[in-house]
This record gives sequence, C-alpha cells and structure tokens, in this order.
Amino acid sequence: MGIYSCIGKNLTEVTESLYHGKSGVGLAPERKELGYSSALSGILERPILKGLLDRRARLCLAEQGEYAHMATREAFENAGIAQAFLDTHDVGILYGNDSSAAPIIEAIDIIREKKKTVLVGSGSVFQSLTSTVTMNLSVIFNLRGINFTVAGACASGSHALGMAYTLIKAGMQDCIVCGGAQEMNAYSVGSFDGLSAFSRREEEPQKASRPFDKNRDGLVPSGGAASLIVESYESARRRGAPIVAEIIGYGFSSNGDHISVPNVAGPKQSLECALKNAGVSPESIPYLNAHATSTLIGDLNEAKAITEVFGSHKPYVTSTKSMTGHEMWMAGASETIYSILMMNNNFIAPNLNFEEPDEASALLNIPTERVDREFDLFLTNSFGFGGTNSTLIIRKPQGL
Repeated sequence: MGIYSCIGKNLTEVTESLYHGKSGVGLAPERKELGYSSALSGILERPILKGLLDRRARLCLAEQGEYAHMATREAFENAGIAQAFLDTHDVGILYGNDSSAAPIIEAIDIIREKKKTVLVGSGSVFQSLTSTVTMNLSVIFNLRGINFTVAGACASGSHALGMAYTLIKAGMQDCIVCGGAQEMNAYSVGSFDGLSAFSRREEEPQKASRPFDKNRDGLVPSGGAASLIVESYESARRRGAPIVAEIIGYGFSSNGDHISVPNVAGPKQSLECALKNAGVSPESIPYLNAHATSTLIGDLNEAKAITEVFGSHKPYVTSTKSMTGHEMWMAGASETIYSILMMNNNFIAPNLNFEEPDEASALLNIPTERVDREFDLFLTNSFGFGGTNSTLIIRKPQGL
C-alpha cells in the first residue's frame, strides 16, 4: 500500500494520525477570492517530482496524478516490486478518478485570451482527460496489463478495488495497481460549493467534518491519492510478497432513484451483496468504515441501512472522514488503507466530532475515542452521485 493524504504523506505518518485522532482539515482562503461560501478543505502540499521524473513525464501529470505517483511508488516499494518485475510481467492498473478540472479550465482560459490553441502546450491533453492517472502511471512504470480508469463518483476508488478482485478471481490478471486520486485545487469543487454541500463551520475547521453528528452541516472536501497492489495469492507467494490483507467480498448496487440524494435501499443492497459474495454473516463483522460524509441525508440513510442489515449486532462504526474530510474519488481506496492500517495495528480510530446522535446514528455503535482491540475483518462502504454504491469486505490474511 501507499498513500499521500492530508493526514500523512506516507503510511507511517497516516498510522500516527489515525492512532492519535489527528485531523487534516484547515482553511484554503484562496477559495473565498473565487466566491466560495466555504474555505474548509483538507490541507495537502503538492509533491516535488523534479529529480524523480523527467520533464516530459512531469509535464503530462495533473495534480492528482502527482499524488498518485507518490502513493504508487510507496506501494511498489512496500510490495517488494522493482522495475525489473514490472518490465517482465503483465501488471495492470485500475484507478478511480472522476474529474480533472484545473487543466481543462487553464487550457480554455489560454484559448479564450490568446486565441491560439498551440499555446495550451503538449502536456495539456494528458492532464485533462479523466483517465489522466492511469495513462500516465502506465507509461511511467511500464505497466502492460489491464489499463483503464474507473469513474464512479465518490465510489470510484472502491470500485477499482472491486474490479481488480473480480478480474483476478477470474484468472485474467495476476497483479493490478489499484487506487483513487482526487485533485485539491479550488476549481475542482466549485460546483459542490454552489450546491451548498460544504460545511460552513470555518471558525473551528477541525470540528467541521462531523459524520453522524446531529449538528452536522455539510462535508469538507479533501483529496490526495491512495494505491494498493492487488495480487493473486499464488503470485504473491511466488514473489515472497509481504501480504497485508485479503479482499474476500465485493458488493455493489445502483439506487435507481435521485441523482444526488441517496436512499436506504441502494446502500442496503450493496452491503448485503458484499456479505453474500464474501460468504460471511453480519454478525462476523467487528468494524465498519462508513461512507458517512457529514451530510444530513447521506449519513442518516446510511445509518438506517446499516441498522437494517446488522439488526441487533452492533459492530463498531466510524467514518475516517471525520479526520480527513471527504476525499471523493480517492475515498474508497484511502479508507481501505486506513482500515487495513487499523486492523494490522490493533486499534479503531475515533469518529471525531460525534457529540450528539440523531435518531438513526443513535442506533449505531460509534466510538468517540480510540478503541484498542484486535480485529481480523472489516467492511467499508463507498457511495456516490448517481446512486452508485460499492462495499468491500477485507480480512487479515489467513494461514500465513
């Protein structure tokens, strides 16, 4: 695994932040200059790639591609995969990404002002396409297997992992780079601000993201990138790979309802599909990393879906978005990493800012302090605009 996040630029930093309940949320004042109602944001520096990549490679990478490059470098290192392996095996890439706003806006601005398209530059098209991450990383790392982008709104990163799991189980690939990336520039989330989707609790930025709390008033946008190397057990064993977790279930559904307002039936179906695919009962799940973004209807309906599926069994439920904000296209991948880090280090990070439950979250087991305990299985939800839902079930590797 590898990660570049507002709570840490590598796995070690992220583990520390999760353990201590450290928030990565702050203010991005430049958004106010563009007319934003909220300047709240996950705070993350752009990586310096000079010295890591040649000029041409850097020219073609959009912001989210830079984050994804750093996360993938760390993932390959931790997986024990050198360039020689990539050069001699058909390693694929499936990455979640559903926008590349800044390069498009910057190119159009040049065309409008200068009336000369050649001034846009030769790297612009490779930054502008939604598939910018997969096309660039496949070239940088010489990846020759499956290669496409999963665009499923805020479930993109989770669906990428689910698709890799499906292809590997079908025997079509042995090793796939998976993940999700989200740009953090002001252009990328302007339309969300226009929908009044963001919290306006600017006086206390680190208390703004309040999943499941009765007094939540909207999400906090965030971003970065998260990469996981998903590999068949046989391939990983041949390489002597350090196996950190096993995907055992993937569930999905479509709400078939409102384009932006989630319902209960769709998420419930995704949860039940994942449990059936994994062959496990609700009672066997000790921890659930919820999608809960700190929005009124979304958190409410997810809490209802969880209660309908789990009944009297009450697994620990938290949303790591209380620390990171909503990492959008990245979230399904990053929250898988956060959950694996917690599982493999025997703790559950707190659900920050959960002070008063509403009628639905009152029925869940939501810890506000870190829980120090062992667990070997978890479920993680990711839902997105258009009613796309993805659920993954992951466990510690067995019998190693």
